[in-house]
Amino acid sequence: MSKEKKIYNFCGRKKLVGIIAAVFVLAAIIGTLILKIDVAIEFKGGTIITYTYDGDIDTNSVQKTISDSLGLKVKVGAGESLSTGEKNLTVSFTTKNGLTADRQSELMETLNKTYPDNNITLYDSNDVNPTTGKEFFIKCIVAVIFASLLIIAYVAIRFKKIGGLPAGVCSVAALFHDLLVVYVTFVFLGFEINSNFMAVILTILGYSINNTIVIYDRIRENKSLMPKASIRELANAGCTQSLTRSIRTTITTLGTMLVVSIVVFASGYTSLLSFSVPLIAGLISGAYSSLFVSTTLWVAWLERKEKKKAESKKSK
Repeated sequence: MSKEKKIYNFCGRKKLVGIIAAVFVLAAIIGTLILKIDVAIEFKGGTIITYTYDGDIDTNSVQKTISDSLGLKVKVGAGESLSTGEKNLTVSFTTKNGLTADRQSELMETLNKTYPDNNITLYDSNDVNPTTGKEFFIKCIVAVIFASLLIIAYVAIRFKKIGGLPAGVCSVAALFHDLLVVYVTFVFLGFEINSNFMAVILTILGYSINNTIVIYDRIRENKSLMPKASIRELANAGCTQSLTRSIRTTITTLGTMLVVSIVVFASGYTSLLSFSVPLIAGLISGAYSSLFVSTTLWVAWLERKEKKKAESKKSK
């Protein structure tokens, strides 16, 4: 006789789930108000200059040299072209009118005088209009909102038998929980809010909703197999059945991202850490939110709906 699998009470942690969510909301508010949020040039506007160079170079020294030459606060990052293998320096700073050709030439001359052995050469220079940067950021936000609405519509139609709209709304609520975790990670680790931020957001959107849909599928199947079970029992059974799969998928993905983070850090390409580290935090949050946040909210919504329906019948 086979031993019956234990069903875990995932939906009985409503207060704990609420406290965890409140902590992240508070952290986001504190981080935004107190810590300085570093927004990339592509969002706020400015100038981005790329140089190629040979040998080894101290980016902190280059940053000071350029800052003193221009009289501006600048950021300097080192990297390597994947296509050509050339080493490059990316210099970014906020400015309204960019750099004139004469200022570019003067800066180039200063760099070659200060670092004669590195053969520094101008590769590219771009001015980003502040209006263009804001428009790009707004388009990214609109894309996330539009994707959320599509997810609600898709889940509502696909899972009509288990509540439809509540399932869709709760799945998106779990998504926003994960996005909040990613944002808090960026802010508290001092990462720049740049294109990596948007890439992580879009990646987590797909990963998290996939986990939630797998659980909803289990709940829908259980509704046919367990016709007398309550909403809470169906949700707990679905989460328990999906637990092993969720853990395995998350560990596999996390293992890959940890290896990437270690290699990136060891290679000195620290700019990629602003993608891999927040993605790791988002993956962990996605596994947690699909099991606890979306299902807990969904159960609370439907139980309240049933309670109102029962009270309405009694009053009649």
